[in-house]
Amino acid sequence: MADQLIRATAADGGIKAIGVISTRLTEEARQRHKLSYVATAALGRTMAAGLLMAASMKRSGSRVNVRVKGDGPLGGVLADAGLDGTVRGYVGNPSVELPPNHKGKLDVGGAVGAGFLYVVRDLGHGYPYSSTVELVSGEIGDDVAHYLASSEQTPSALVLGVFVGEQGVTAAGGILIQVLPKAARDEELVATLESRIEALSGFTPLLQAGKTLTEIFNDLLGDMGLNIFPESQMLRFHCGCSFNRALGALKILGEAELQDMIVKDDGAEATCDFCGNIYQASSDDLTQLIGDLQRESLISD
Repeated sequence: MADQLIRATAADGGIKAIGVISTRLTEEARQRHKLSYVATAALGRTMAAGLLMAASMKRSGSRVNVRVKGDGPLGGVLADAGLDGTVRGYVGNPSVELPPNHKGKLDVGGAVGAGFLYVVRDLGHGYPYSSTVELVSGEIGDDVAHYLASSEQTPSALVLGVFVGEQGVTAAGGILIQVLPKAARDEELVATLESRIEALSGFTPLLQAGKTLTEIFNDLLGDMGLNIFPESQMLRFHCGCSFNRALGALKILGEAELQDMIVKDDGAEATCDFCGNIYQASSDDLTQLIGDLQRESLISD
């Protein structure tokens, strides 16, 4: 099943629902970063959460940056997702592995540990909006739902999942359901919705059982005036890094450091944290950077 995102409403627009399938892009991230099982689950959940949050933005070019920073051995998770359906991300320690938790599942919470969730929304104009909340479990879904409720005052149910085995990632994605003020006053509707979400065994078991996003939404909201938007959006792992951007990053090292690289290493190597692409800069490339720095210095003087 292709990676995709669908949107829906229910209860006369009082309930907003977004669903994503992100199996292939999560597998691509696993391969690119050589992730362990638990690191794959952590990054996959965070990327899915970023895509779900970015889907609510309005302006072309808008992006959401989700950073989970805890004191556990994973060393943090960072995902960057756009309204255009692209996402990228990485973890601090891609090889960390832990025994299953008490539920027999991958111990993402133990890998993340205690800490904070940082969310930066780039609305495509002006200054980005940032917010920070304390982690409640480290399991990503609980933490992002807590952020939405506390920082954006929107009661939200977020179900995320990644199933990874010996063959790689075979199911990944999530659903976000938000109750807007006009529906929050209907206590019976809210109680019914909460009960159905709590009854879910998770997200990936639904995908593995052959359920589509449309079928999942019908099961949850079908009798609440469900309206599924006809357009689905394709999702993909994408990083905008390039050789020129890598050179720009090397440029900030300064003239002396660049000259030292020419003498000692006959060039330099830069690796993109987000996608793992490696860029090789020759001594001639570094010499050109030094020339650029010298010209810029003369102009500023």
